[in-house]
Amino acid sequence: MATEKIRQAEEACDTLGEALALAGVRLPSLGVDPCTYAEFDPVPLVQLGRVRPDVALALAAVVERGTARAADPA
Repeated sequence: MATEKIRQAEEACDTLGEALALAGVRLPSLGVDPCTYAEFDPVPLVQLGRVRPDVALALAAVVERGTARAADPA
């Protein structure tokens, strides 16, 4: 069970990284936080990390475009 949770977190991290790359955004510290493996029943967390302000603005723009598209009934 723990191995499956870790695999899912790694897959989510990879999927997010690939999606962001398609949008031209790279989070250099994106990864699975190994400290969250330590529990008997771990809940692995995807760590987005720290970024420069221009990367944060690029990420915000991608999210805004996505939410605008989701709100558009067309």
